[in-house]
Formats: sequence, structure tokens, C-alpha cells
Amino acid sequence: MKQFFSLLLVLISLQMNAQNNKKVAYFASGCFWCVEAIYERIKGLEEAVSGYSGGHVINPTYQQIGTGTTGHAETVAVYYNPEKVTFQELVDAFFASHDPTTLNGQYPDFGTQYRSIAFYQTEEEKNIIKNTINTLNKEKYNGKIVTEVSKFDVFYVAEEYHQNFEERNPNNPYVKSVSIPRLERFKKSCPLLLKD
Repeated sequence: MKQFFSLLLVLISLQMNAQNNKKVAYFASGCFWCVEAIYERIKGLEEAVSGYSGGHVINPTYQQIGTGTTGHAETVAVYYNPEKVTFQELVDAFFASHDPTTLNGQYPDFGTQYRSIAFYQTEEEKNIIKNTINTLNKEKYNGKIVTEVSKFDVFYVAEEYHQNFEERNPNNPYVKSVSIPRLERFKKSCPLLLKD
């Protein structure tokens, strides 16, 4: 029951953000604990929520996702103020915060649930993602990017204990050995995108 009310509060918060002219973008690039922690440090971000997207099972659980059979990827919904940060900047952060040439995972997590996906909701967003991939493939990755570019369909909020995981569990071994180092690498590569 406690988890139900926690999720209800998250959903209410998300609805309020949507009503306050905030936009939302969806990205998957490995463990959502890491992705959420990175996006929460970006200027103009109102909220980052861990969840599941890109699959075929309705209302999946973490246990189901872990089997790799639902088609979903661990995804983060990024609620942002477009007057402070652009979709292009969020896409730039996405590519700067993981290795988009790794198929189905980010070290040390592997499986289709950890694959790299940039979701789009409009043709403009699709073009921004594809143009960014084209540029990075030419300038940095020699055509090796495997990131999926997918039309957004539905997002399922993950269980309450996944939300703000890094912040609430700073001494967790995974957070210390994977999440925090990934966040620190991002901070060094994109200092202009960070909150003051």
C-alpha cells in the first residue's frame, strides 16, 4: 500500500509538471539509476523519473524487465523547462553520458533492457536525434552508433524504490562503483549543461 501511494504521488507530480507547460523527453542508456542521476544535474530539469518504455507488456514489473523478454528498456522520463534547456541539449547530454556504440548494454549491465534508445514524440525531435547521430558518427564514432531512434508510445513508472536511487543510497556498492563514476565523467564532459 505504501508503494501504491508513493507511485500515486509521482504520477500527480508528473501531471502537474505537464500542466505547467513543462516538456518531457525519454531516454534509455543502461541502468536507469545512473541515467536519472545524470539528468537531475542538468539545468532546466524539473524532474527525472525512472521507468520502462519500448516494450510490449502492459504495466511491467522490474522482475519482468530483468528477464529481457518484455521488450522494454530501463528508461528515464525527463521533465524540463524548454526556456532553460533545449531538446538538443538533452540529446547532447544523452550521447555524452554513455557509449552509444555498445549493443544492448552499458558496462557492467547487459541485456536488451539496458539498450540505448532515444525516443521522439515529434518529427522535429526525430530529426534532432538523427542529425546528432550523423554528426557523431562522422566526427567521433566512425559510423558505429547502435542507438535506437524510436517513436515514443508509453512510459510506465518504475517501482518507488528505484526513484532517486543514487541520492537515497549513496553507500550502495553499485552506486559507488558505477553510478557516481559515470556521473563524474559526465560532469567533466558537459560542464555547461550543469545546474549552478
